[in-house]
Amino acid sequence: MLSGVRTQPFQSGRGPLSPGSRAGLGAALALLAIVSAVELADGRPAHYVALMVAAPFLAAALASWRVVLGVGLLATGIGAAFALAEQTASLVTAVNVAGIALATAIAGAVAAVRQRQSERIAELSRLASVAQQAVLRSLGPQVGTLAVAARYISSTATAEIGGDLYEAMDTPYGVRMIIGDVRGKGLDAVRLASIVLGSYRHVAYERADLRAVVTDLDRAVARNVGDEDFVTAALVEERGGTLTIVNCGHPPPLLLRRGAVIPLEPPAPAPPLGFMPVVRPRVERLEPGDRLLLFTDGLGEARRDGEFFPTADRAWRLLGHGTVADGLASLETALVEWVHGRLDDDIALVLMEYTGPRSAAAAPVPSWEVGAAES
Repeated sequence: MLSGVRTQPFQSGRGPLSPGSRAGLGAALALLAIVSAVELADGRPAHYVALMVAAPFLAAALASWRVVLGVGLLATGIGAAFALAEQTASLVTAVNVAGIALATAIAGAVAAVRQRQSERIAELSRLASVAQQAVLRSLGPQVGTLAVAARYISSTATAEIGGDLYEAMDTPYGVRMIIGDVRGKGLDAVRLASIVLGSYRHVAYERADLRAVVTDLDRAVARNVGDEDFVTAALVEERGGTLTIVNCGHPPPLLLRRGAVIPLEPPAPAPPLGFMPVVRPRVERLEPGDRLLLFTDGLGEARRDGEFFPTADRAWRLLGHGTVADGLASLETALVEWVHGRLDDDIALVLMEYTGPRSAAAAPVPSWEVGAAES
C-alpha cells in the first residue's frame, strides 16, 4: 500500500527515546546552551534568564512529558545558578527562576495531554489497518491459471481504510475477480465494501453466469445503502483462456499484450450496483503472457498541476516487466512521484497474468478415481 509519512507513537515507558523526544530534547538543550552562553558573556547581573522559560515548551512540542520535566528541571537549575551568582539577590531574577519552574509544570501537563492524544490516534490507525485487512484478503501469487498481485494505496497517511475492494477466487466456473469502489469514505464505506465482498465470495461459487452474480450483488447493495449510495464494480472471469468482463459503471480494465495497451470498454454502459444494472459481457481470447490491470478511479483521477497521470501511455513500460508484483510496485512508485506523494482518493490495483491453459497432468484427480487413474 501507498503510505505517507506516519506519525510515530510516543514512548510512554522507560525505553529508548522516540525520534520526537530526541528532537525535542536536542532543540531545548540547544536553546539552554545559547542563552547560557549569552548570559555568561554579558556578565552580572543576569538579564536573559527569563528566555529559558521557552525550553520546556519547546520540548513539549515533540517530546514526552518525562523529557519535558527533565528539561524544565535543568533550566530551573541553570537559572537558579545564575541567580545565586549575583552579588545582590535581585527580585526580578528570582521571579524569572520561579517562572521557569511554573512553565515546566505547565509544559509537562501539555506534553502529557498531547502524548495521550498521539497514542490514541496511533491506536485508531492500527485498528483501521486491521479492519482493512479483515475486509481485503491478500491475493496471489497464483490463482488458478493466473499470476495475481494486488495493492491498496491509501490517500490518508494516518489510516489505510476506505471503500475500495477487490477479490480473486478459483471457482468451478473459472478464476473470478472483482474490483469495486464504494461511494464515500470511512467506516460506512468499509461496511458496504465488506457486504459486497461477503456476498461476492458466496455467489461467485453459486452462479454460472456473471450477469446473475451482478444481480445478486445489486440486491445486496440496494438492501444496505441510501438513495444516493452506490458501488461501481468490474467483474472478470477467466475460463480456459477466455476472458469475460461485465462492468457496472467502473473504469474499464486495461489489457496489456505484446507492448500494446487495450482498454476493455464494455459493449454498452451500465449503472453501478444499487441502480439495477443490466450488463452486457465483453469476451476476449487470452494469449499466454497477457496481463490485465484492474483499478479504481483514484488512479484515473491522480494528477499534478491539473495534469492526470498517463496510465495508458505508461502502463506497458511500468507493468510489463518482472512479476506482476514487480509491475504494481513500479506503478505505485511512478504514481507517488507524479503526484508528489499527495493523492485525493484511495486506489485499489489488481494485476493478473495469463500463464497459459491448465495442464491436464496437473489437474487434481478426485480420491475416488485414484484407482481408476492408475489402472
